[in-house]
Amino acid sequence: MLFCTLLLWSSLNHSETRENQQQIITTEKTVLVIGDSISAAFGLDQAKGWVRIIANKFKGRLNVINASISGDTTTGGRYRIPKALETHQPDLVIVELGGNDGLRGTPIPTIKSNIASMIQDSKNAGASVLLMGMKIPPNYGERYTQLFETMYRELAKEYDTLFIPFFLEGAVGLPDMMQADGIHPTEKAQPIMAGWVETELDRWLSNK
Repeated sequence: MLFCTLLLWSSLNHSETRENQQQIITTEKTVLVIGDSISAAFGLDQAKGWVRIIANKFKGRLNVINASISGDTTTGGRYRIPKALETHQPDLVIVELGGNDGLRGTPIPTIKSNIASMIQDSKNAGASVLLMGMKIPPNYGERYTQLFETMYRELAKEYDTLFIPFFLEGAVGLPDMMQADGIHPTEKAQPIMAGWVETELDRWLSNK
């Protein structure tokens, strides 16, 4: 009788452990990053990039999937995000695109429409969205650069997304923060960028 009691207790205990483990696993949320070279850690060891820093920071709480491609545009992102959403079923999508469009002088309505489509697709899939704002050099003309910057703020407001107005704030224009091309952040800048994202992720998680 004592043996049977111990056997039953052991079985229940192991069952409870498995249930607790399953609970821990299911509480981990998935974050999908759709970005360009800024998020793909161009010119750097990917282990030093801001996405990996965030993944390590939130280990056990977030499963961070980096689907960023160097050189990608909002058009590319718009057409590949449906498959990414289906494959990874994220709880949050980070959209970091538009910089390459701006540098190519792509019409603002086109960029805006593409980003809006990505946001809407993400929301339709049940995911929250963090939109990363970007700026471009002033040599593209005051009107274009202003419309480009404002576009992100308008989208964030219209679709009620989490929002970082300028993802490279605190890096651009400072020594050793940008690579020789003047476009891509150095390793030294990655923790600063990760800090902006961390703040928004903490805010998002606190409401879950």
